[in-house]
Amino acid sequence: MDGFAGFLASQGLPSFMAWPVFLLELAGGLAILAGFYGRHVSAALVPVMAVAMWTHVPNGWLFTNANGGWEYPAFLIAASLAHWLIGDGALAVKPAPHAVPGRADQRVLAAGRA
Repeated sequence: MDGFAGFLASQGLPSFMAWPVFLLELAGGLAILAGFYGRHVSAALVPVMAVAMWTHVPNGWLFTNANGGWEYPAFLIAASLAHWLIGDGALAVKPAPHAVPGRADQRVLAAGRA
């Protein structure tokens, strides 16, 4: 964690944010995997991924570049926005309560009663 804190400081970001960012990404990832309000969690993690992308922009496009590029954080932002727009799947433990306007409830579709 000291290395991540040092990286944040080298980017002009507060180093004390290392633990909160780590815990937010860990808890958020587990919530998305479990399907516990996943679409809300995906939307909440977009700013975190935007800062990650911003820190990697000077390194170039590919994440295989020295110090990593910005294409992987950009992909995670796109995937998070897609998850937010599409919604939770039928197997989600606790789907988000609000569906996208104009779409049928996914649980009803999963049950075969459209």
